[in-house]
Amino acid sequence: MFEIEDIREWRGRDVIDEGGSKIGQLEAIYVDTATDQPSFATIKTGMPTRQRLVFAPLAGAMVGPDHIRVAHAKKQIRNAPAIGTDGELLAGDEQAVFDYYDMPYRAAPNERRLARR
Repeated sequence: MFEIEDIREWRGRDVIDEGGSKIGQLEAIYVDTATDQPSFATIKTGMPTRQRLVFAPLAGAMVGPDHIRVAHAKKQIRNAPAIGTDGELLAGDEQAVFDYYDMPYRAAPNERRLARR
């Protein structure tokens, strides 16, 4: 997987889909609180006046010299759950992100599974 120490250097890099199409720019990495491993990326998309952050899983992603390639199609990611550019993923909204990508989600009702880094 990825070296956790390198995360700060990734912000602002282009994120491309499995076919090489640009999706947007990397905004943040969310780590799984149980494993402390990078789990999801938020990608800044949209017009400059209407930007949002969409979630994309990092499983199968690869880091290139000037981009990050995720293992999902651009269309799927653009339709993924999103937050505002000043927003934060609420604990109650985490399951929707996992469900969208058919990923298992296990967290107690008052626990967070993801933490922004």
